[in-house]
Amino acid sequence: MKKYTREDVIRMCEEQDVEFIRLQFTDILGNFKNIAITVSQLEKALNNKFMFDGASIEGFTKDREPDLYLYPDYSTLEVFPWRPQQGKVARLICDVYTPEGEPFTGDPRYILKKAVKEAEEMGYTLNVGPECEFFLFHTDEIGNPTTLTHEQAGYFDVGPVDLGENARRDMVLTLEDMGFVIESSHHEAAPAQHEIDFRYDDALKTADNIMTFKLAVKTIAKRHGLHATFMPKPKAGCDGSGMHLNLNLMKDGKNIFADEKDENGLSKEAYYFIGGLMEHMKAMTVIFNPLVNSYKRLVPGYEAPVYTTWSSKNRSHLIRVVGTGENIRVELRSPDPAANPYFAVAAALMAGLDGIRHKTEPPKSLECSICEMTEDEKREGNVSALPDNLSKALEAFEGDPFMKDILGEHAYARYIECKSREWNEYKAQVTEWEVDRYLYRY
Repeated sequence: MKKYTREDVIRMCEEQDVEFIRLQFTDILGNFKNIAITVSQLEKALNNKFMFDGASIEGFTKDREPDLYLYPDYSTLEVFPWRPQQGKVARLICDVYTPEGEPFTGDPRYILKKAVKEAEEMGYTLNVGPECEFFLFHTDEIGNPTTLTHEQAGYFDVGPVDLGENARRDMVLTLEDMGFVIESSHHEAAPAQHEIDFRYDDALKTADNIMTFKLAVKTIAKRHGLHATFMPKPKAGCDGSGMHLNLNLMKDGKNIFADEKDENGLSKEAYYFIGGLMEHMKAMTVIFNPLVNSYKRLVPGYEAPVYTTWSSKNRSHLIRVVGTGENIRVELRSPDPAANPYFAVAAALMAGLDGIRHKTEPPKSLECSICEMTEDEKREGNVSALPDNLSKALEAFEGDPFMKDILGEHAYARYIECKSREWNEYKAQVTEWEVDRYLYRY
């Protein structure tokens, strides 16, 4: 992570002709928010003097205690490469604080920082490598997004079949201009679906990177006349978009998940980490899969996981082991790109640490494809399903007291409130499927 000082920020803005600065933060639902200032107000921002109305931000404060302050993280200074070359636009990601100078406990970034600190107290650093998928669709004549696409490309296809190739290349080059190390990019399985993978980093940096990644992808897509969406399942009948998280713990510069003497190459800590994930997985599902739409992706017949199983090899399972030796890691395959990355990474880290702390043994690994198992075999193997809708996921979330430990009392209560409201609004809708199915017949 870059280590800029206050003086570095001021100097770099002067040297790069920055005239506009966005003070960014993330709401409880994982949406970027910002206050925009001119460079004349930079010192005020660096003195942590910018206040905003927290009651206007989803899941933050109530009317009686609305004032919150933005404390810029100097290391997140970035000049947007897509803005004018003269009078450039930069950003600083901010932490949210109370008027008393205390971290605001409902700030998603603070919640992840708290989890990272707990790991550090145990001697660990979490590395996270995300795999972010998204769709590129056409916009209509007034610029609104559609789910229309002309292409029919599939997994790893190339141009001219892959009609999004040029836009994806511009995204990669833009991200590299912003300091990302892009490891690969390719067309995904569904028409108009794409994936760009960037290099792993520590937990906080990765969550910041995911937020920046989404902003850059959407911005470059718009310049190509397209709409980039991280909605988990925008179209029926094809694969949805995931955000797999590749995880390992480092201690004293070594990957503590590695043990070459073990048949799966895993250390005891790695097994316990998997055990912790498995124990809390159903409760964490509403964090990893936060939308009503998320559960349209988690259905049988597509590549997304449906059951709480793990494997040392087979990729059809919820968790699988990837790599060997010092490169070994645990891949968690259920999260989707609508998840708040600060919550998702904090949840995975805290659950894994809980497993290590309590030496939680995972269930037996399954090396066959989950798709090939009969219902009897699943019952005999105690294979259970993930929640299949937002309501069931919320019920599991509220049924596990450890979830409050992860998010803290404030965010825990607000998150339940937000997601319960979303489910109740969805229940009241009459869908096009229902009209097509029942209007004529009944």
